[in-house]
Amino acid sequence: MIEDLRTLALVAATMTMGLMAGYFALYAHTIMPGLKATDDRTFVGSFQALDRAIINPWFMASGFLGSLAFTALVVALSLGSDVRRLLPWVVAALVLYLVAFVITIAVHLPLNDALKAAGSPDRIADLGQVREAFDEARWVRWNVVRTLTTTAALGCLAWSLFLQGRLSA
Repeated sequence: MIEDLRTLALVAATMTMGLMAGYFALYAHTIMPGLKATDDRTFVGSFQALDRAIINPWFMASGFLGSLAFTALVVALSLGSDVRRLLPWVVAALVLYLVAFVITIAVHLPLNDALKAAGSPDRIADLGQVREAFDEARWVRWNVVRTLTTTAALGCLAWSLFLQGRLSA
């Protein structure tokens, strides 16, 4: 029973971590480079719209909080069990994701919120100043760190699935 629950949690952790790694990577290689090439009005308006849209139950449950919860559950279900070979890999995935989680809370959310607080682009007198204050380079730099840590966490969870399969065989 516990083994089946751990396996299901590990599959869910791997899937949600994959979603997060893909989400952060999409911003790194497509969204932010695309926005960088736009004028200030387009950048501010588009980024505000993207940020408002991402805060939704689907994103929170299926990725952002789901990755954390499912990975922590696998750690809890692996403690004191006979599958200790999984534990270092799952703990590593949890730590790596916690790094991305903290970066999101400490770096990205304040930058995103400040940009949204500037108001509608139609009412902003100096869009260039608002964009400059956003600090696009800092946002992008820390997003690359999130992309790398969640991708590494995904690799750890994938390896854990492999080990789980070998242990069950």
